[in-house]
Amino acid sequence: MAPGSGGGVSRRRLIGGAGAAGAAGLVLGAAGGAGGYAATRDDVPAALTTIGSTEEMFHGKHQPGILTPLQARGHLIAFDLAPGAGRKEAAALLRRWSAVAERLMAGRPSGDGAGHDTGVALDAGPSSLTVTFGFGRTFFDRTGLVARRPAGLDPLPSFSSDHLDAKRSDGDLWVQIGSDDALVAFHALRAVQKEAGEAARVRWQMNGFNRTPGATAEPMTARNLMGQVDGTGNPKPAESDFEKRVFVQAGDAAHAWLEGGSYAVVRRIRMLLDDWEKLTVDRQERVIGRRKADGAPLSGGTETTEMDLDKAGPDGRLLIPDNAHARISSPEKNGGAAMLRRPFSYHDGLSDDGTPDAGLLFICWQADPFRGFVPVQRKLDRGDALSPFIRHEASGLFAVPGGTAPGEYVGQRLLEG
Repeated sequence: MAPGSGGGVSRRRLIGGAGAAGAAGLVLGAAGGAGGYAATRDDVPAALTTIGSTEEMFHGKHQPGILTPLQARGHLIAFDLAPGAGRKEAAALLRRWSAVAERLMAGRPSGDGAGHDTGVALDAGPSSLTVTFGFGRTFFDRTGLVARRPAGLDPLPSFSSDHLDAKRSDGDLWVQIGSDDALVAFHALRAVQKEAGEAARVRWQMNGFNRTPGATAEPMTARNLMGQVDGTGNPKPAESDFEKRVFVQAGDAAHAWLEGGSYAVVRRIRMLLDDWEKLTVDRQERVIGRRKADGAPLSGGTETTEMDLDKAGPDGRLLIPDNAHARISSPEKNGGAAMLRRPFSYHDGLSDDGTPDAGLLFICWQADPFRGFVPVQRKLDRGDALSPFIRHEASGLFAVPGGTAPGEYVGQRLLEG
């Protein structure tokens, strides 16, 4: 269980006496660069044969997939409610989705006994599967619940690095699927799609990956596709204000359904890898503000050493440049603004010009996106040295309700309250 996450959250149990799961991290520097703390699994790496035995809990204070250690495979999928579908149909859909997610996360077939499981993951265990559900701004219009739509779902501002494709952005409903096994993740994706039935239609889907637990000799922070150690500055669950930064606290009655939940900002950030890889390692490090080999700040120390933003070299120049990504995105430079970054990398082949269509499915979690993501991204937008090497191509903002009690479905307090 992640420290500071509350009773019953992201608990795991091992089935059949198998060993503990391996290392992965909660990662990412704001808007796609290195500069965040990775909350890694505390135990030693697992043999690959034990990965399938690890189970995440569906019920709890928070939904799974937020505090869960970073998984090897991920699918993000957004739906729009079908024409004519409203609150009643949405409630029935969330009830079906919650039931199938609970079964699959426990390593059971997706069917309810009717025999319609595809059998794709028949031989596998839970494999750290998580399924997380969220609501977009338009969901409240479609269901007649505008009065209960929180201010945190106000539209995000535009940024100069945005080249957003509306067809791959936003959506009434959002589902995040993660697992340490590709077939288990795909099985859950198909189950969610099938259970949508006539109530909702797929708006967009994105597929991602990370390092597999147990692939390194010891637990370590993940790397992104730029080769940077990525995730060193995330807020730590053991910090006293972690819950207040990441999760929505008790508030007014109209928004009580969101208590224990969070806001997810989802961005497809393309990395211009051909341009990036032309830079020398020294130049890459100055763009980021950290050493490529181990993620340590250029001001010295190890990966977890606090950055000394005022330290200069013998020539009088700041060791961490003024426009370095790690400097600009740091809480110290953003009034303490912080978010829990938990992304997946992606690679969708080559573009028409032959350049790789690859980068980051950036996902960050916070109690208020206008005190987390927005101020940091605004600061990055004004002079981040990383900006010439990335492009934001899709965007979404979703309110993710708190976790459920046994017998309850996700969103029930909103849809039936």
